[in-house]
Amino acid sequence: MSDEPKLPPLVVPPGGGRVYPMGRMSAVFKADLDETDSAMSVSEWWLEPNTGGPPNHQHPESHLFYVIEGPVAFYLEGRGWFEADKGAYLFIPGDTEHGFENRSGGKVGFMSISVPGGFETSLPHIVGYFEKNPIGDATSR
Repeated sequence: MSDEPKLPPLVVPPGGGRVYPMGRMSAVFKADLDETDSAMSVSEWWLEPNTGGPPNHQHPESHLFYVIEGPVAFYLEGRGWFEADKGAYLFIPGDTEHGFENRSGGKVGFMSISVPGGFETSLPHIVGYFEKNPIGDATSR
């Protein structure tokens, strides 16, 4: 057995977490660096109807996406744009270009698990970006 302190269990109730509003898109972080000892960050992402997402982008963290309300339009490098319905699972390796938006008439959302943790440290910059560059309507690509 290790002498290192063990992380305590974490229970986040429905609707709980740290909310980052970005206009027609929002993120709710459920767990991050401190709560997972840097292992991962866990968040929900929600987009209003007919809402574009961030510009296609890449970063060193890998993502696991699970669609909790769909369909969500995703872009993946090497695959292009496609729609993923509720219950779909995506693995996006680090440094893979990706993006997402909501082309539907209803609110959509997905769970994101970023490995390793730390993605949430970018959120103040991301929120600031969208304050200066509001998200518009989804596009047909």
